[in-house]
Amino acid sequence: MRIGFAGLGRMGQPMARNLIAAGHEVFVWNRTEQTATDFAVTEGCMAVPTAANLMAQAQIVITMLADDAASVAVHLGKNGLFASARSATLVEMGTMSPDHIAELVAKAPKNVRVIDAPVSGATQAAANADLLIMAGCRDEDADLAAIFDAVGRETIYLGQSGAGAVMKLAVNSLIHGINQTLAEAMTLAEASGITSEVAFDVIEASAACAPMLKYRRPLYLNEADHDVTFTVALARKDMEVTVQLADRLGSAMPQGRTTLAKLIEAEKAGYGTRDMASMLNYMRKATP
Repeated sequence: MRIGFAGLGRMGQPMARNLIAAGHEVFVWNRTEQTATDFAVTEGCMAVPTAANLMAQAQIVITMLADDAASVAVHLGKNGLFASARSATLVEMGTMSPDHIAELVAKAPKNVRVIDAPVSGATQAAANADLLIMAGCRDEDADLAAIFDAVGRETIYLGQSGAGAVMKLAVNSLIHGINQTLAEAMTLAEASGITSEVAFDVIEASAACAPMLKYRRPLYLNEADHDVTFTVALARKDMEVTVQLADRLGSAMPQGRTTLAKLIEAEKAGYGTRDMASMLNYMRKATP
């Protein structure tokens, strides 16, 4: 299958790589042109000069972008995806607000279908094609199923546009809440004289351990020695969008607001580009 892929960041590159490995013909574009060129040379695919060119090459185009603003630029900007007159399916797999997905659906050309299909899982899960995909559509499209199978371990079809975006925010609010609570639990144990490694051993063996704590253990115990997988700034963005959605729906989110407040504090303190595991180090500094 001929697939266009826009957005070759930490998550996008391994996802595009897995599509190539699955035998699909992949065309790539990135806002930083050199990134796409280098990826194409290394992986044996083709880079195109504009987002609109992806539509000329493929009937299904995947976007893996950081936020609503990036998605607006790629879809609606000059030489963007909506500039093409070709019939296509666009699959937005980044974490976006449901309002933004609704805007894309409303503004898409008549022959273009927009689907939200965000993913859950960090960079290692992306590399291993072990992502959970939350698809805002019905499970009737074999072409989409083949794409989802190439990049993920499971796809849950949610039946309607925007539902994927809502569930991704719900899942991420839980993840960021766990991240903050882990930081507090660890600093509490450390303040009593228990070593970090032993404290994490206990947490990991307890009923409270989530899968993300297991695979992120090296980052929590030695953040500086590992690559960034998900920044504090992105976590803050997720929680801002989630709280805004809660306000619009009239849904109470006291814990989410506390998580957001701590992320804002950490970002202001210079932690924005660090991995979200750095919230443990931030809380250590906040402990007298």
